[in-house]
Amino acid sequence: MADLTDLSSVEGEELTEKQIRGILAQIDLDIVNLVRDGKLCALKYGLAGPGGQSTDRASNLRALLDARKHFEVMLNHFAGWEVSEFTDGETE
Repeated sequence: MADLTDLSSVEGEELTEKQIRGILAQIDLDIVNLVRDGKLCALKYGLAGPGGQSTDRASNLRALLDARKHFEVMLNHFAGWEVSEFTDGETE
């Protein structure tokens, strides 16, 4: 699939609280997999080819932590409580 050149053809709905929690869970899993078994090191790795890029695992960890922070901010915009008041129509 070719990359988009602009966002004019992209439509979508706001993420729900459940979707954001799912994204956070996936990020947490990625972080755990990255740091377990000594995988977190300065070893460079990359993709071959003209469009290939190289990075290191510490940079990936930083990117995951930044993404997690972003989605936590989004999650905090959801109300923790909803307060309502019942009135029976009578006034005192």
